Amino acid sequence: MGAYSNIDAMGATAADWQSALEWWRDAGVDVLVDDQVRDWLAVPPPSAPVPNSVVVAAPAADVLPDTIAAFATWRLGPDAPEAGWSGVSLAAIGPADATVMVLVDCPDREDGDAGALLSGVTGRLFDRMLAAIGLSRETVHVAAVCARRPSSGRMSREIEARLGEVARHHIELVAPKRLLLLGDATSRAVLSMDRQAARGSLQPFNHKRGTTGVIASLHPRLLIERPALKAESWRDLQLLVKDLEA
Repeated sequence: MGAYSNIDAMGATAADWQSALEWWRDAGVDVLVDDQVRDWLAVPPPSAPVPNSVVVAAPAADVLPDTIAAFATWRLGPDAPEAGWSGVSLAAIGPADATVMVLVDCPDREDGDAGALLSGVTGRLFDRMLAAIGLSRETVHVAAVCARRPSSGRMSREIEARLGEVARHHIELVAPKRLLLLGDATSRAVLSMDRQAARGSLQPFNHKRGTTGVIASLHPRLLIERPALKAESWRDLQLLVKDLEA
C-alpha cells in the first residue's frame, strides 16, 4: 500500500511498527506487495457507479450549526438529541479537516471513565488498525453517532434516524475524502443500510461540499470477540485507503 511510506513521515517508533505488524499478522497478511505493479503517482480513473448504492444527502444547513466549531459546541450542549441521558457526552477528536473520518455507534462503557472515544482494549486494537494502513489518531477525525452512551449500550431505532441526520451533517462539515463506519448501527444511521449490505465497495455519500467515499466495516469490539473476522476487516481497511494519496 502507498500508505506505508506515511508511517516514517509521521515519526513512528519501533513500537508503532511492531503494533502494525501484529495487526497484519492477525489479519492474515503474509506479503508486503500487491499482486500487480502499481504506479502510485498516476491519476486514478473515475470511480464506476455502484449499482443500487444509496446516496444520502445531509439535512438543510439551517437545521444545525453550519460551522464545525459551532456544531462541536452544540453537540455537547443541552439541545443535542441525547442531552437528557445520564453520563457524559464525548467530543469528536482529531483534525476538523481530516482526509479520513471514522464514526462509531456510541461510546463504550470505559470511554466515559477515560473521557475519550475508543479507549481501553478496544482503543488499542483501533490504533493498531490505523497504524497498519499508515494512519493515526492524530491524522483522522473520530466521532460517535451517539455522543453519549445509551443505558442499554445500544442506540434505539427510535432515535437512530435523528442521530443519523446529526451525523450526516457532521460529515458534511468535515467533508473527508474517506469515511469509515464501524458497526451495523453506524451504517444504518448514515447509509440507511446494514453493514453487510454496504460492505465490499466504496459507497458514495453526496453532500454540499462534494462526495465522500464510505466504507462500512466491523467495530473493533466485535473483532476482539471474534478474531477470525480480522481478515474481513483488513480488506475493508485496504479499500478505505486505496488511491487515497492520489
